[in-house]
Amino acid sequence: MGIFGTVVGYSALLGCLISALPNAFLALRLSLPRRDPGAKALMQAAYIGELGKLALTVLLFSIVFVKVRPLAALPLFATFAVTALVPFVGLLVRDPEQEFKETVSDDGD
Repeated sequence: MGIFGTVVGYSALLGCLISALPNAFLALRLSLPRRDPGAKALMQAAYIGELGKLALTVLLFSIVFVKVRPLAALPLFATFAVTALVPFVGLLVRDPEQEFKETVSDDGD
């Protein structure tokens, strides 16, 4: 048993998975090679990926709320939110100067 108990532990785990699995679907959707490599095909893949991500999130929340008993709602939503914010934290902790140095070639172009 953890510090807060088993129910809080698996509720937190489910919240994390509800956030991570749809994001993985979107990443997979955007990274798969397409027949048409153009920008229009990429935008279409992004739209379909975002709609699928939203549908998966709603579906997973529905399944968890219907099937999982007992459930601690606060850890579920808290870990969902924290997991959803992880990419933004990555943007905040990056070093913009280092990124700029990597994009400039040796001759200054």
